[in-house]
Amino acid sequence: MHIVLTSFLWLTVSVLLGAAVRWSQVRKYWKKQNVPHDAPNPFMGSLTFLQRENPATFMKNLYKKFSSPYVGIWLFWRPALVINCPDIARRILVKDFDVFRNRYLRSGKTDPIGAHTLFLVDDPIWSSIRRRLTIVFTAAKLRALTGLTQNKAADLVYRIKTEMGKGAVENLRVICSDYTTDVIGEAAFGVASETTRTGDSIMRRVTREFMTFNVQRGFSWSSIFFFPELVDIFGFSLFPKHTTEFLRQILRSIIEQRGGHNRDIGEPRDLLDAFFKIQKEGMASGEELSEDLLLAQAAIFLLGGFDTSGSVMTWAILEMSHNPKLQDKLYNELMEAKQKLGGKDFDPTTLAELPFLNAVIKETLRKFPPMGWLDRMASRDYVVDDNLTIPAGSVVYVNAIGLHWDPKFFPNPEKFDPNRFMPENEGNIKPYTYMPFGEGPRNCIGFRFGYQTVRFGLSAIFSNFEVRPLPNTPLADDTEVEKKGMFLMPGQQISVQFIPRNNNIS
Repeated sequence: MHIVLTSFLWLTVSVLLGAAVRWSQVRKYWKKQNVPHDAPNPFMGSLTFLQRENPATFMKNLYKKFSSPYVGIWLFWRPALVINCPDIARRILVKDFDVFRNRYLRSGKTDPIGAHTLFLVDDPIWSSIRRRLTIVFTAAKLRALTGLTQNKAADLVYRIKTEMGKGAVENLRVICSDYTTDVIGEAAFGVASETTRTGDSIMRRVTREFMTFNVQRGFSWSSIFFFPELVDIFGFSLFPKHTTEFLRQILRSIIEQRGGHNRDIGEPRDLLDAFFKIQKEGMASGEELSEDLLLAQAAIFLLGGFDTSGSVMTWAILEMSHNPKLQDKLYNELMEAKQKLGGKDFDPTTLAELPFLNAVIKETLRKFPPMGWLDRMASRDYVVDDNLTIPAGSVVYVNAIGLHWDPKFFPNPEKFDPNRFMPENEGNIKPYTYMPFGEGPRNCIGFRFGYQTVRFGLSAIFSNFEVRPLPNTPLADDTEVEKKGMFLMPGQQISVQFIPRNNNIS
């Protein structure tokens, strides 16, 4: 017994000494390279904000604190570099993309759906999927969705009028996300629903589950984004597993309704058809694409589209509710466009050419990008500048939200000022200081779809209503953001009042 106890004590001492030596090396890592940094926490590194603060808030504060082209942080004990310089950002995201083809965030073997999404998967699978999915997001494909999006925008107006019969819209984000779920669900998968009108549908139940965060979901996402090694240990997943199985049954049912796997697809009419075509082309070329791989793309498209677009709409409406003069300017632009159309419904081309509408959306995305940072991993040693070289495997974050809020690039950054993005001013914006959907080959594949969805939604709202804040409506900058998730979304209920405009537009 004495020998066993002595051995245990020696083992404990050895482990503690080894950890102490390793910790000494870790905490001095950035100091040795003369990289600005905050002292790391011995247990969490720089991640003490997790579950208490949105990562975008952390990145924005980090940018403000250090006037440096880059800052060192720690992901637990792993060093990572945060890029605050647009010129270095350009090199990492575009010029030297071959070195930074993959993201750091990833899921694991216990999560085959999350691990194989276009958002997380590594090259060469990423480039194969990305190349094939681009056929879904052409301008012609987006124009083909005109009737659908017009109808859903009209449903949004109906829903708001119904809600106003109760006095006010009590939860702005929910209504906006109901609308975007409808558009994405039907455009991508052909699943007709009345979510915008009623607040419920099969697809809405799926998307609602995707963005419901409890403690376990919060830890799952924190691990996937900042410490992927924990994913397999604890069996974490990007999506709730029961929800992905529910989505699997929905997709299988749609496949059967369309004639099964062996039907001739021809030109894909939606994302689901594109998935079928990818699978058949893969089989023909000897590259088998599993159902899990295709389900993963369906799930990430839903996740990446419904709540990010819904949140952009929410932030825009909230900002505009406190800016009646900007509302009047947008309303006049919309009325002038409607008059030129002879009273017909807005179409994608018309909306894409409205300078102030698009400036409102872009300014919203400047202040509230869906993700505040862009992560990459170096595949080989990389020379950042004359003073710093990072080794292969290093994690790099481009601090997008920090650049968006830098007064050198956007004077008075806290001010909501769409005029920054009017045609006469937009050319003055320094490249790679504005990156709401990323930049380079690994940018958001569906950003045009998102823009179109948001344009239709906001044009329907602001051509039919004046939006006013209620006494309890917060300013956008004072609104609590989601703390347990990774995207920059409102974390509190937002109530506003919609006053019908005196016109004949519906």
